Amino acid sequence: MNAASFFPENIKRALQNNPPGEWIPEIPEDCIRLHCGYPAPALVPAEEVKAAVASLLEEEQDLPLHYIGSPKILKLKEQILKRLKERDIFVSEEELLITSGACQAIDLIARILLDEESIVAVESPTYMEALEIFQNYTKRKISIPVDKHGLQTDVLEGILAERKRRGLAQPRFLYTIPTFQNPTGTTMTEERRQHLLDLADSYDFLIVEDDAYGELSFNQNVPTLKAMDKKSRVLHVGSLSKIVAPGMRIGWIAGAREIIHASDWFKKDLNHPFAQATMAVYLTNTNFEERLITLRDTYRSKCAVLLSALEQYLPESASWYVPEGGYFVWMKIPGVDTSKMLTQALAEGVSFIPGKYFFLDQSDGTEFLRLSFSFEDEKEIAEGIRRLGSVVSCQADHGK
Repeated sequence: MNAASFFPENIKRALQNNPPGEWIPEIPEDCIRLHCGYPAPALVPAEEVKAAVASLLEEEQDLPLHYIGSPKILKLKEQILKRLKERDIFVSEEELLITSGACQAIDLIARILLDEESIVAVESPTYMEALEIFQNYTKRKISIPVDKHGLQTDVLEGILAERKRRGLAQPRFLYTIPTFQNPTGTTMTEERRQHLLDLADSYDFLIVEDDAYGELSFNQNVPTLKAMDKKSRVLHVGSLSKIVAPGMRIGWIAGAREIIHASDWFKKDLNHPFAQATMAVYLTNTNFEERLITLRDTYRSKCAVLLSALEQYLPESASWYVPEGGYFVWMKIPGVDTSKMLTQALAEGVSFIPGKYFFLDQSDGTEFLRLSFSFEDEKEIAEGIRRLGSVVSCQADHGK
């Protein structure tokens, strides 16, 4: 028996795509990990979470371990609503769904809004796991370029206008990471944000705002698209993965009541009740504004070390964006295929993500790579860039 013969056609087509996580390099031991989009290990509050678990089980015994779980799950929703309100996002309980991380949120949105005929617009480059999700639902995608000021909304407007002139369907939604984007680290200007909202209204599409890094500003806070949204066009996807702990899998969707209801319908009971109750206790016992100050100060300092090392060790031909927050620096090395260069970099003891994985057309990303300053300590970051500079210089010499 061939069990795969029982798959419906849409699943067979999805399984022809590249496998999830193909972009993750196999890392040798003792390699400096500049590919990791993970929080700094010292900033993951292991002891505080341990105390939250102990407190929860002491108070409620077996209750948090059952299907329905602890009543503190409801408290978590209240806490997230409060955090959203502090960022000028005002939604009701019926307009918020807690999810198992941001990826489940994105998958649920894709599941209820996309079919094989639907069009989704994405930034170019963009978060590779979002591309992996969308390709499971539709092959019809539009790429909009990103520059140092974020999504190029003037290009988007031109594409939308041309599609309207030709009588073509418009996107069902546009997926964007407007603040400290993954992978480029860029931030969409407020003018472009308003332009994007106006375009969504004029051409009747939704906006999925992935705000995973939005609270990790090095300087002033940036208003979310959702805070500027007057027409309920924005589905705000958030997460505690980058600011607390990714393994807790706490994310959310904030948006129109109908979207939340449909997302909840298909999510069913796929919760992590123990993790949600634990997070509720942790948040109750944490001064989160103080925590954010620590996170921002740490990542600002790490980013400065990485940028300084790039100036010192990379050839003049290389260029990069300077982020205002988040985890990442995006680099271009003209004339170098970064996928091929990765093999040599790993041999020299430093990792990165080749740029091709962030594009619908992977050939658009051959000269790019993503570096992360979040995971390693400052000494390792500087040494990693020194090693990378040596590899880049060697590649450039071979190219002459």
